[in-house]
Amino acid sequence: MSRYHGEQVLVVPREAFEAVGAFNGICRDPQRYLAAFLQPGVARYMDRDAAELSPQFKQLITYAIFCCRGRVLAYARTKKSGESRLHDKWSLGIGGHINPIDGLTASVATYLAGMEREIREEIAFSGTAQQQLYALINDDTNEVGSVHLGIVHRFEVDSEEVCANEKALDRLGFRDLSELAGELYPKLETWSAICVDALRAEQG
Repeated sequence: MSRYHGEQVLVVPREAFEAVGAFNGICRDPQRYLAAFLQPGVARYMDRDAAELSPQFKQLITYAIFCCRGRVLAYARTKKSGESRLHDKWSLGIGGHINPIDGLTASVATYLAGMEREIREEIAFSGTAQQQLYALINDDTNEVGSVHLGIVHRFEVDSEEVCANEKALDRLGFRDLSELAGELYPKLETWSAICVDALRAEQG
């Protein structure tokens, strides 16, 4: 029986990642990677059940973080979240996989449609937002990270009015960076800890 009910997800061969430049941690030049991945014939859809067990492929994950006047949106993942290996962890990331519903061919338009869909499914927020392609995250030190690449988009919003559209996002709200870097830091999932470190480095 399929654990993921036949879901198809967008992946790139690990060789494509290595061709641009393999790393572990965070890269603040994500555009170079995304441009290479979305060239014709590189990214493709793959059965998620197979992809989760295939480190020779990297699933592309949109990972949007939301900031408001120095505070950062965060939430605790409940058991209702899709990735059981991340239950009870705190996260900054809103997003997920790119699926065929976003576009049948791998393209920038398909990728952006997937990111926007994931955000709409998970949260609703008021006000306006400015967005930037912020970073690429790779973490081959654990089984979740070994089969995923996080493409981080940073949204700077002018209001903290936000609500969760999914029960998996518990205690959703904006928090001071000092709290995320302090008492909550040991509870953060790896990608979120990497983002907190990057945001703190910006502050000097």
